[in-house]
Amino acid sequence: MKQLITTSLTASLFILLSGCATDAPVAPSQNSDLNKITNSNGKEKPGLIQKSLDSWLKNEWTLTVNKDKKVQKKYLKKADGSLSKDTNNSTEKIDNDTEVKYVEKEDRNFTLQEYIDKASAYMKVHPSDDKDSNVQKLESMPVIGK
Repeated sequence: MKQLITTSLTASLFILLSGCATDAPVAPSQNSDLNKITNSNGKEKPGLIQKSLDSWLKNEWTLTVNKDKKVQKKYLKKADGSLSKDTNNSTEKIDNDTEVKYVEKEDRNFTLQEYIDKASAYMKVHPSDDKDSNVQKLESMPVIGK
């Protein structure tokens, strides 16, 4: 009886595995079924979170941080190439009504201190309030909080 079970299991396993081996191997880029599901050749579109982050960085973070005097002096240069001086805005008006714009210096590496300086400049202008804090919301919950 044991031989019959062993023989039948071996035969069924052999048939199953030999059926898988008869398909010709196809490179992933030429697999039409795979390309229907994930179009790796198509251009990837940014998602909702990425769009939201990009707009926040462009419209809020950069504008706020570039207005800080400390950040301008340490990390920015004027768009014409000269180094920045102490100013109040990321664009300063000169006597003949031309604006001077500040851009990032390109010949330096990003450091953690730069991020800390920029974050502190942003937090000066946009302080976080406790009523919208997630910590306050979690602590007010009866099971999680106090």
